[in-house]
Amino acid sequence: MKKNIGFVNLDSSLLNWLLDKLAGAPSEIPNANELSEALKDLSTANCSSIMIELNQSGSTSVSYDRLQCGDLVIHARSRKVLRDDVEISLTPTEFDILYFLARNKGEVFTKEQIYKAVWEEDYFMDDSNIMAFIRKLRKKIEPTPDDPVYILTIWGIGYKFNEKL
Repeated sequence: MKKNIGFVNLDSSLLNWLLDKLAGAPSEIPNANELSEALKDLSTANCSSIMIELNQSGSTSVSYDRLQCGDLVIHARSRKVLRDDVEISLTPTEFDILYFLARNKGEVFTKEQIYKAVWEEDYFMDDSNIMAFIRKLRKKIEPTPDDPVYILTIWGIGYKFNEKL
């Protein structure tokens, strides 16, 4: 998935300051404890780096690692998808498209917007490429691909992930 990645080298004083601030964070702040644990692992050399993803939607119902959408479960870190506890094998691009749509449930995206979110190249009116990936995804994740419940077509516009799941 197309990402702009920033790199910050933490020194011990900044790391300790962050841990101090997180220790006093109110319990209703989502993922503060998870961030604190990751920083502690960093300080004890249990890991050498951590990845932080900003959830700009403001939704607290979405976990950074796990999206539950009806019978479909998407694990972002391990890039695994399960339906009814059975793993579904997806290509990296199929996963990126699915994760992008599921993360933005209910929002309608044009084929161009999906393309720009997943690929790093410029969009060249390649609607058939997106349509082919959506068709393959539906064959893999939908109980009945011809009557999809997860990825819905919005005729004349594009696609959205079903917000009712």
